[in-house]
Amino acid sequence: MSVSTAAADQSLCAPLPVLGEDVLVPLVTGGEVGYAALDYAASAPALKRVWDDVAAYAPYYGSVHRGAGYLSQLSTDLFESSRATVAEFLGCRPEDQVVFTRSTTDSLNLLAAALPADCQVFVFETEHHASLLPWRDAHVTYLNAPRTPAEAVATLEAALAGREPHGPALVCVTGASNVTGELWPVRELAAAAHAHGARIVLDAAQLAPHHPVDIAELDVDWVAFSGHKLYAPFGSGVLAGRADWLREAEPYLAGGGASRTVARRADGGVDVEWHTTAARHEAGSPNVIGVYSIASACKALTEAGFDRLVAREQHLVAEVLTGLAEVPEVKVLSLFGDEAPRVGVISFVVEGWNSSHFAAALSAEYGIGVRDGLFCAHPLVRTLLGSDPGEAGECGAPEAEPGERSLNAIRVSFGAGTPDEHVERFLRAVRELVSDGARWKYRTEDGRCVPDRGAAQI
Repeated sequence: MSVSTAAADQSLCAPLPVLGEDVLVPLVTGGEVGYAALDYAASAPALKRVWDDVAAYAPYYGSVHRGAGYLSQLSTDLFESSRATVAEFLGCRPEDQVVFTRSTTDSLNLLAAALPADCQVFVFETEHHASLLPWRDAHVTYLNAPRTPAEAVATLEAALAGREPHGPALVCVTGASNVTGELWPVRELAAAAHAHGARIVLDAAQLAPHHPVDIAELDVDWVAFSGHKLYAPFGSGVLAGRADWLREAEPYLAGGGASRTVARRADGGVDVEWHTTAARHEAGSPNVIGVYSIASACKALTEAGFDRLVAREQHLVAEVLTGLAEVPEVKVLSLFGDEAPRVGVISFVVEGWNSSHFAAALSAEYGIGVRDGLFCAHPLVRTLLGSDPGEAGECGAPEAEPGERSLNAIRVSFGAGTPDEHVERFLRAVRELVSDGARWKYRTEDGRCVPDRGAAQI
């Protein structure tokens, strides 16, 4: 069944309405076209439902936990009910805490700051930098990229079995790769971690927008994700899970809201009693709108029927993989093999093309937004491209001219708001660029490949 007939299949739901779906962008070759947002893995467009909910609340905006007035009380209730909504969305256990943060990166840095002394951390080199880098004050063991899910479990088990001394330990693993979109064996990795006395945190930044996440079912200790990938606006995130390490740690930020009481001592100093609830790590005036937008997105995905959304996305994944496979010059990147299940995140390279040049042509000539680079997962992309994992590089495009080989890739990503036409246009553009070449000249400017506005059309 082709993408164009997907809407006729009653088993597949329609895409959810998102902001920006009617935005027109100029083409370098002339005219305008509706923007095809195919960079969901970086930031998904906000759902219209979420934006409408936020707009309805905006006139009632008030300070949370700090006022006796009606709007402050209403905002406080909204803030705390949003916490309950997120807890339900994640299948939290009764004793779990939901802490609101700025992003997945912020969530994992918070957890890193809460690690007990002498904690050992185990993390695969395949992680996004948000999960790879926060553990600076711990003893970190970086595990080599596995080539099968079973190898991932075996690698972790061997590393945990050989650790000395046998103290506190934490495993950090992604749920779905931000490079390949492949699903990781989270439940099996959690079982391996717990069998060896370790805890596990799940980076669900790429999993939660595409697939239900249940903390209790997966048996993970913590889950972290960002609102801006879950169809909410920027600036909000979540760390949810076990309370003990968070309760025993020093507050992530010191300030109002985190403190229960503050009193002067006779020697001139101050004594502070910190909260033991999630408020301990939420100092300062909270991002009420950001928190409410996450809760709204959780409700919208649940009410739309997550299973139906997953089914539609998997249909699009199959269409994109099939379409790319028909172009011999295209190589799709994968750790676990072509048949590995994945969410709507697919990275590839094109023979004879600099990846930045190809992505620039998709944008300038077809109105398609994708991402090129190393996707803030440098070791993984280098491994997938067969280059030295220690080779220097940057997240953006390298200083390479159009047509030169580059040590980066192209990523197309989509989700609940992606219309069929965007996928059709993307596959058509790939075929045309590979067979006919770009229709415009491009140059490198500040590390990015951009259309040469002073050049004539090819």
